[in-house]
Parts: sequence; C-alpha cells; structure tokens
Amino acid sequence: MTQQETHPATSEPTTPQWYGEPTPWRPPTAGYDPFAPAPDHTTEVPANTGPGWTSDPYATPGGSGPGSTAYPPPTPPPGPRNRPVRRIAEMSAVALLAAALASGGTFAATRYADGGTPTANPSTSAAQNPAAPVVQANGSTPDWSATAKAVAPSVVSITVASGQAEGQGSGVVIDKAGHILTNNHVATGAGASAAISVTLSDGRSYDAKIVGTDPTTDLAVLSLANPPADLTPISVGDSGALVVGQPVMAVGNPLGLAGTVTTGIVSALNRPVATSASEAAQSGAGNPVVTNAIQTSAAINPGNSGGALVTASGQLIGINSSIASLGSSSGGQSGNIGIGFAIPSNEAKSIADQLIATGSAQHAFLGVTTSDTTVTDGGSKRQAALVRQVTTGTPAAKSGLQPNDAVVAIDGQPVDSSQSLVANVHARKVGDAVTLTVVRGGTRQDLKITLAARPGQG
Repeated sequence: MTQQETHPATSEPTTPQWYGEPTPWRPPTAGYDPFAPAPDHTTEVPANTGPGWTSDPYATPGGSGPGSTAYPPPTPPPGPRNRPVRRIAEMSAVALLAAALASGGTFAATRYADGGTPTANPSTSAAQNPAAPVVQANGSTPDWSATAKAVAPSVVSITVASGQAEGQGSGVVIDKAGHILTNNHVATGAGASAAISVTLSDGRSYDAKIVGTDPTTDLAVLSLANPPADLTPISVGDSGALVVGQPVMAVGNPLGLAGTVTTGIVSALNRPVATSASEAAQSGAGNPVVTNAIQTSAAINPGNSGGALVTASGQLIGINSSIASLGSSSGGQSGNIGIGFAIPSNEAKSIADQLIATGSAQHAFLGVTTSDTTVTDGGSKRQAALVRQVTTGTPAAKSGLQPNDAVVAIDGQPVDSSQSLVANVHARKVGDAVTLTVVRGGTRQDLKITLAARPGQG
C-alpha cells in the first residue's frame, strides 16, 4: 500500500438521529426496586467549600455534611441546540492518511502496558498532579461526563474564510491572553488573507489573527481580538507519561458539529506518520510533515483537526491532526476508521511557546541523509535507518556517526525506518542530548549526540 494524504474538499450536511434505548430487565430481589436508578459513584472531584456546595451534582459524597453518603440530585444536561448544519467547503479540515505506514505497511496489534490501565487514586492524584481538573474515582471506568464538562470550555471551533475557500477546524485555549493552539493546515488552509473567527463553547465568537505557524510540525497559534476575561485555558499534561491502553477523549468540531466528544484508548505511541509531499507543499512545509504521533481509537473526523485529545482527568496530551483512511473510490472524503493520530502535548507545547515568543520555531537537527534498510543484529534481522551521508560540521559528524551505520534506536526507542528516525528527532528540542544506537560492522554501539538547530531557522 502507498501513503497518501488529502484534505477533503467538501463536507455533506449531517442530520443527527436520536434513538431511545430501553432499560434492561432485571429480576426483582427482596427489598430491591428494579426500576429505581442506580446512584452514580463513578467520579469523585474535590468538593467546593462555603454555603450552597451541596447543590453541585459533581460534589464529593457528603451532601449533608461530613461522613454523609447523600448525593444532591443531578442537574439535567441541556438539550441539543436547534441549529442547522451548514454545508461548507473544508479545504483544510483534517489530514487523511493511507492505512499503510512507513514502519512496514501494516498496523500491529497492541497490548496494555504494565499489565493494564492505571487506576487513579483520589487520595494521591491531586497531590501528584494538582492541575488536573478531574480526579476519577476509578481510572479503568472513567466518568466521561465529568471530563467533558471540565474540558469543553477550553476547546473552540475555528472558521477560516476567503474569497476562494472556507473551512472549519478546532483549537485549544492555552492561556488567559487569548492564544489558541491549532493545526497549521486549519489556520492557513483558506489562504494567507483569510478571515479567521473563533467560537467558544458557549457560542461567543471573536475575530482572530495568526501569531505564528510551524508547517514542519503542522502547528499554529492564533490570538483572539479583545479576548474575554473568563477564558478557560486547558490543563496541559505530560504526553511522555502515556501508556498503551490508557483511555482518552477527543474533543472538537467534526463536520461543523461543535462540542463533539468521542472516547477510545491510546492504541500506540511513537507512531511515525507523514503527510504526502503535495500536502506539505500546500501547508507551506518545505519537507513532508513527519510526526512521532499518538495513535488513538477515539473517533476523529474532518473538522477535529487542532482539537484536544485528553486523559480521563481532563488534561491535554495531544493535538488531533490526522486520520488513517482506506480512500474513497467515488472521490469523496473518507471518515473515521478507528485510527487517528495526535501530536504529543510535550512537542506541541514546546512549539507553541516558541511561536508566542518569536512567531517562529526552531527544530532539532541531526545532519544525515538516510534510507530504509534491514540489518543483522545479533542472531536476527531487524529494520533500521541506514545512514547514507553525514554532513560535515553537523551534530552527526561531531558524534562520529558514519555512512553505512544502521540506526536501530534513539534513547532506547526503536527506530525501524528512515521516517521513524526523522520523527524521533522532530520530537526533541534543540540542545537535547540523545543516544543513538547503531549497528556498525555487525556490532552494536552507542553514540552520544547533542542536537543543534537546523541551519537557516530563526
């Protein structure tokens, strides 16, 4: 299979369908009312203090005072807004990828890391991570309603429009100053002169301008004109602490349906994903965008680009950017097939900080030309990145890296292709010290390298 990426040209109007779901019958038992709703004990969040706290449906048990197990009655969720779904050209809503990846053309099955999904301990989670807006009582069965309520105010809908095109995407509020983090292909997809409008979760809209773009990572930062004082910045988590199998939620604006949430798990980590050369050229990148991505089963569709991938505790761990697609024989856009990709939050935050400070971003640089290869490593063979050329004066040259070295790992993380090496370098910052594991003449050895800034970057 070959790699291919296209941005959908149009999106068809969607009509929500509502279905009733019958309550399952259960045999009666003594003293048990089969029609009584079971109390919800799934979520425990820090209780508010002061008068009136018992009216909060998300309050900690104890609505009648310390030690009490009473819960206040839940507040019914607001009904759906009767807004027509607009037909809109989505020139840059989301990147669509072919199902084949450079690491071999197939998606390998994954298993839970460390024997299972970690379970949050309410007594210690807040102390370890005080910025988390939600503390789940049971990490293996999260209360996604509490997560959605906490995260929704921090995720926005973005509309870009020019005389030639109009498109939609998503974004994330990252500070009180009104900065919005999104994808570069969302911010620039309608052209340099496009008008940008950002709509908050409560329906308020604001004009916005581009602060800086980074086509290399497909990230951009916008700034709201006259931002409101009540903005809710998202809590940023550590994407480096993710484990395969961990539950996550995607929040965004798929097909113009603002405030949509979908859940899934982390399907894989450090997945090298690249856009096609044509898409890179369209987004302004001189080279294909290569990301060491988070792979997720949470449904991501056109319009989710730039939105948030969050943990059950409500912390941002990725910026949704692309989906795998089997293509469409009719020439139309393809939707979610259960394989989506997000830019890790650690990388996204580093780029966003640079864009806000200077309007541009620097990227780590190794200084080699590579290709894919298979190398004999001990008693077996494995895929690797073969060094074809080492540029004089670069970090690679200073470290002693040589042509015909086969790179098999970086900081212990397996490297199985040229694209995998590029993605791993992109995920690091200028000045980072890394260890490259290479096979040279049939023998493994480690090389210490300090990454420099790519020449010509500001």
